Amino acid sequence: MNKSENERLAETCRQIRRDIVETLGFIGSGHPGPSLSLVEILTTLYFHELRLNPADPNWVGRDIMVLSKGHGALCLYCVLARRGFFPVEELKTFECLGSRLQGHPDCLLTPGVELSTGSLGQGLSFAVGAAIGAKKRGYKTRVFCILGDGETEEGNVWEAAMCASKFKLDNLVAIVDWNGLQGGVTLQVMPSLEPYGAKWEAFGWHVIDLNGHDIGALLAAYKKASETPERPTLIIARTVKGKGVSFMENEPEWHGKKLEGQELVQARREVGLD
Repeated sequence: MNKSENERLAETCRQIRRDIVETLGFIGSGHPGPSLSLVEILTTLYFHELRLNPADPNWVGRDIMVLSKGHGALCLYCVLARRGFFPVEELKTFECLGSRLQGHPDCLLTPGVELSTGSLGQGLSFAVGAAIGAKKRGYKTRVFCILGDGETEEGNVWEAAMCASKFKLDNLVAIVDWNGLQGGVTLQVMPSLEPYGAKWEAFGWHVIDLNGHDIGALLAAYKKASETPERPTLIIARTVKGKGVSFMENEPEWHGKKLEGQELVQARREVGLD
């Protein structure tokens, strides 16, 4: 990756953060923290890594990306809009009645959304099935699935992990948005998740642990995953919940708090809107 590509993606990340904050200002509600932590992950996927065609979202040759942590939908919508799946102006309708952009992704409504998510723990199972199907058909499809750290407390995540290893799904990449927070502090809610990477390795996965806001590290990890034979890859992306807005960073209350008043003014200023 050359410097100009890194700079291009970094500028796109800045734009996505502006879009997230601006959209939250229109409606007030949403999930600020989980959306802001995802920016670099989703931007590097959609603007560099994934094979896709916004003019034909169901193109048979596309790669598949599943946002299993569906409460991060606003970030996904901002990325899809900037990538050309629907007009950026449509972001103003987020969570409005009749909108295609609901609080959690809906694959029947929104172009570019592969799976309706919101019931946590479901996405990896779907991704495993998609990866198996692609292999059986001889497609070059790669399947990516983004999970929350707290989401991996769900038992069927580990059932899917076992299945992916059994079928040697080297076309599958799971990315855990590890920001350390859920309804509380993740490792206080379920301390037995640790040693985290070692658990996935024991299930037969190739594990990469990195800074989830480091664009170069993410791109290198995607490349390494594509070169690792006969094993699925798990990327532990260490992120900051609420990244980019100082008073939201690492604050559990901003999981789903309204952004309004002076806090909205400050957030807009910090991301460069005002």
